[in-house]
Amino acid sequence: MVADPVNNVIRRFLVGPIGQEITGVVTTPDQKTMFINVQHPGATTTAEDFAQGGLVSHWPHDGALYPRSATVVISREDGGVIGS
Repeated sequence: MVADPVNNVIRRFLVGPIGQEITGVVTTPDQKTMFINVQHPGATTTAEDFAQGGLVSHWPHDGALYPRSATVVISREDGGVIGS
């Protein structure tokens, strides 16, 4: 969630895959690029389901055998400041 301190509007900015945590949110000094980390996607899979190949996530690629942590780069299509 992101909050605008001027008008107090709150909006959803980012949603991660099942069973993960978003970490390491940082922007470049010009605030035009944001980096986030997706850690432990599919971590809610039980040991029994994992042993049988029943994973709850295949992020970042559908059909991949195991989910993987990753760094994601976010920028605006128009090259502007994120959040403006």
